[in-house]
Amino acid sequence: MEPSTLLPDHGTSAWHNMNEATLFDAHRSDLKSGLSSEVANQRLKEFGSNELPEPKHRSLFAVFIKQFQSPLIYLLLIAASIAFFLNKISDAAVILTVVMLNSLIGSLQESKAERSLESLRKLAKLMVTVRRDGQEVRIEARELVPGDIFLLNAGDAVGADGRIIEARDLSVAESALTGESLPVRKSISDIPVDTILAERTNMVYSGTFVTSGRGTVIVVATGQNTEVGKIAKLTNEKQNLLTPLENKISHFGRTIIYLAAVVFFLIVGIGILRGLELSEIFMIGVSQIVSMIPEGLPVAITVALAVGVRRMAGKKAIVRKLSAVETLGSTDIICTDKTGTLTKNEMTVEALYLPSGISVDVTGVGYSPSGEFIVKGNSQNETDKDIDQLLTAGVLCNDARLIQDDKNLWKILGDPTEGALLTVAAKRGMHKEEFEKKFPRKDEIPFDSSLKLMATEHQIDGKIITWIKGAPEKILHICGTDERAHLASEKMAQRALRVLAFAKIEGPITEEIREATYNKNIVFLGLVGQMDPPRQEVRAAIEECLNAGIRPVMVTGDHKHTGQAIGKVLGIMKSGDQAIDGAELEMMSDDELEKRINHISVFARVHPDQKLRIIKTFQNKKNVVAMTGDGVNDSPALVRADVGVAMGITGTDTAKESAKIIITDDNFSTIVEAVKQGRLVYRNVKKLIIYFFTTSISELLVLFTAILLGYPPPLAAVQILWINLVTDGALTVTLIMEPEEGDEMKQRPVPREEPLIDRHFLRRMSLLSPTIALTTLGYFFYSLEMGFPFVEVQSQTFTLLAVAQWFNALNCRSDKHSVFRMSLLSNKWLIGGLLTGFLLQALVIYAPFMNKLFYTTPIAFRDVLTIGVIGSLVLWVEEIRKLVLRRKAGPAKILQS
Repeated sequence: MEPSTLLPDHGTSAWHNMNEATLFDAHRSDLKSGLSSEVANQRLKEFGSNELPEPKHRSLFAVFIKQFQSPLIYLLLIAASIAFFLNKISDAAVILTVVMLNSLIGSLQESKAERSLESLRKLAKLMVTVRRDGQEVRIEARELVPGDIFLLNAGDAVGADGRIIEARDLSVAESALTGESLPVRKSISDIPVDTILAERTNMVYSGTFVTSGRGTVIVVATGQNTEVGKIAKLTNEKQNLLTPLENKISHFGRTIIYLAAVVFFLIVGIGILRGLELSEIFMIGVSQIVSMIPEGLPVAITVALAVGVRRMAGKKAIVRKLSAVETLGSTDIICTDKTGTLTKNEMTVEALYLPSGISVDVTGVGYSPSGEFIVKGNSQNETDKDIDQLLTAGVLCNDARLIQDDKNLWKILGDPTEGALLTVAAKRGMHKEEFEKKFPRKDEIPFDSSLKLMATEHQIDGKIITWIKGAPEKILHICGTDERAHLASEKMAQRALRVLAFAKIEGPITEEIREATYNKNIVFLGLVGQMDPPRQEVRAAIEECLNAGIRPVMVTGDHKHTGQAIGKVLGIMKSGDQAIDGAELEMMSDDELEKRINHISVFARVHPDQKLRIIKTFQNKKNVVAMTGDGVNDSPALVRADVGVAMGITGTDTAKESAKIIITDDNFSTIVEAVKQGRLVYRNVKKLIIYFFTTSISELLVLFTAILLGYPPPLAAVQILWINLVTDGALTVTLIMEPEEGDEMKQRPVPREEPLIDRHFLRRMSLLSPTIALTTLGYFFYSLEMGFPFVEVQSQTFTLLAVAQWFNALNCRSDKHSVFRMSLLSNKWLIGGLLTGFLLQALVIYAPFMNKLFYTTPIAFRDVLTIGVIGSLVLWVEEIRKLVLRRKAGPAKILQS
C-alpha cells in the first residue's frame, strides 16, 4: 500500500478545477467502495481529527492580575503604602478596598470573553454517512479523512470540505460561510481555477447545510485545512486592541502621576519653608495626592458601562464585553451586512412582466399569501390569462413548499426564491398541493448553474407541457424575445429585484432541452421580479446615522448590483459613491484602497480576508469601526473591529462568540439605538470626570494658596480624605446614571485621538474650580480675620467646600442645558447621592465621636444658611455661562455642538 503522504496539499489545491478521474487518482479513492478502514485509520493518524484545536484560555488569576496593570492603580497602591507607613490604617484600608473591588469587577468581566472558536468545535458531535469498505456507515464527522466518500441529503450538515461527484437537485445554504443570502444550487461540472469561493458550485464546505436534494462528495480537506479552519486561524490570530476610552484613561492616569508628584513636593516644600511640622505637612501632601487620584474612577466607569449594558438590553442589544459600550458611542463607521439586517430576509415577488409588454405590480410582503395585482394598462381579461399562465409555470416548476406552522405563520420549506413564487400564486388562489394532484410531474431537469434553467414536464388537459424557468439572459435568448423584454429585465435588476424568466414548450423534455440547445416552439411567458425588501425602519435609522456623523457601509456576500440598488433605496449610497465587488477589491493595492475607501459605500462578494482588510483600512484612517455579521465567515472581522455586532436570530454561534454585542432582533435600527446608548455612556463619563477634576483642582487651590500666603492649612488631612472618599464618593456614581438629554444623535462622533480633557473641558474647569476655591478661601480668610476659633473656622470651611461641590454636581449634569430645565426627579440616584452626602457631612460635624476623629465642631444654624448661600455661587456662575453660550450659538448649533 502506498503511504498517504503522497497525497497532495489539501490546504491549497484547486479541487474545483480538477476532472473526476484526476480527483480520484489524487486521493486514491473509489466512488463505489470508498476508502478501506485501514487506509482511513492511517490517514486519520497523519492528518489528524477533523476538528479545530481548542484555544488557550487565561486563568482567572491571570485575568485578575492583569487588572493591576494601570497607572492609576499603581499610584493608589503607592498612596496606600505611604498612609500605612504613617500609621493611617483606615485611609490605607479604604484605598486598598477600592483597588481590590475594581480589580474583582474587571476580572469577572474579562473572564467571559475570548471564546470565539468554541462553537466551531461542534463538528465533533456531527454524524455523517460515508462509504467504507464498500459499505455505507455512520461515523462522527471528526473521523472524516481526505479521500472519504460521504453522502448528503436534505437537512444534512456538511462535515468537511468536499468536491461534488453526484448531484440531484442539490442546494446548499452557504450564507454562514460565503455571505450568499440564498441557497446555492450545486453542480458537478469543472469550473475555472480562479473562481471565487462563493461561486464554486461544485464544492461543499464544512459549516454549511443542505436545503434540498442529495449528493455524493469526496472529502478534499479536513480540520484546519477546511475553509472554516482557515477562518478559525484568522480569528485566533486576532489582536486585542485597547478601546478609545481605555487609551484615554491610560493617558489620563499617566498625566495625573506627574502632576501629583509635582504637587506633593511643592506642598511639602512650602510647608517646611513656612515652619509647619513635617509629619503634618507630609500627611497633607499625601492626602492631596489621594484627592487628585481618581480612585473611584475605574469603578465608576465600570458602573457606567454596566448601566449602559442594562439600558441597551432593554433596547434588544446584549453586551458581552463592557468596553464595547463606550466604543460604540465613538463609532463613526458601521460596516453592515445586507440580508436580514437591512432587509427582512424574506423573498417577495414585487413585479411581473408579461409577453404583451404589460407590467404588473404585486402588493404584500413576506410569505403570507395576501396581496393585490395592479395591472398597468391593457384589457384586464387578456392580462388575467397571461398572469395565470405565468404563475402556473412558477407553481409547477418548483420544489419548495408553502406551509403554516402551529402559530398560523406562513413559512417556506426549500429555496426562498421558489417559495416566493408559491406565495404570489397563492395570492390568486393557485395552490401547489392542488396543482400537483391535478397535474403530476412526469419528468424534470433540476436546476443546473451551467444551464441556468430548470424544467418540469406535466400532462395538462391531455397535452404534454414542459415548463421552464431560469436566468433571464438564458430564457430570453432561447425564446428569441424582442428588445422590450430585455429592457424590462434590466429595469427590474436596477430596482434590486432578483429576476426569473419563464417559458413553456408543448411537448416532453428532450435531450435538446436538457442541453439547452432547443429553440423551437418555445413560448415566452414573462418575467418575475423578487426582492428581499428593506426593513421599513432602516432608512430612518440610516438617516439618523448620517446626521450623527456615522457612515454606514454595506459589506455583503450578494451581487454588486443588488447591493448597489438596496444601498440607493436606503440612502447608504449617495451621489458620487461607488460599489465594488471582491474581484475589484483584490486588484487594489493597500494605498489605492485607503485613498478610495471614503467613497465606497458597498462592498459585494467579499471573502473573510477582504473583510479584515476593509476593517483595517478604516482603522488606519483613525476611524472607530463597528462591524455586523452573522456567519462563520464574519468571525475574524467581528473580532478585529472596534465593536463586533452579531445577529441574534440568524447569527451562528461562532459569530456571537466573536462579537462584543449581539442584536437580538437582527435589525440595523437597533444598532443605531445601541450607538445612542454608547454615546450617553461616554457623555456621562465625561460628566463624572469634569466633576472629579473641578473639585480636585479647587481643593488643591484652596490648600496651596493658603499655605503659600502664610495661613494655616484650611483643611486637615483627614478632612481632605473624607471629602474625596466619602462625601464626593456619594455623588460620582450618580452622575453616570443621568438619562438622555435628547441630542445624543445630533453630535459628531468623538474622535479616537481626542483627549478626555479638551479645550471645552479646560474652559469649564477654569471657571468652576477658581469659583469654588475663591468662595472657600474668601470665607476662610474672613472668618480668621473676625477672630473666630480656628476649629470652628476649619469646620465651616470644610463644610463650605463640601456644599460647593454638591452644587457643582448639579452643574455637571449638562454642559449646555440649564439645571432648572432638567428635572431633578429624572435622576433619582442623584437625589439619593445628595441626601447621603448631606447626612454624612452632618454626621461628621454634629456627632461627638466624629468631632474627635475629624477635628470638627458643631456649626450654628445661621452659619449653615450662610454656608449654603455662599456654596451655591458656583451654580449661578455656571448658569450665566450656559445662558451666554445658548444665546451666542443659537438653538440649532447648541444641538449640534
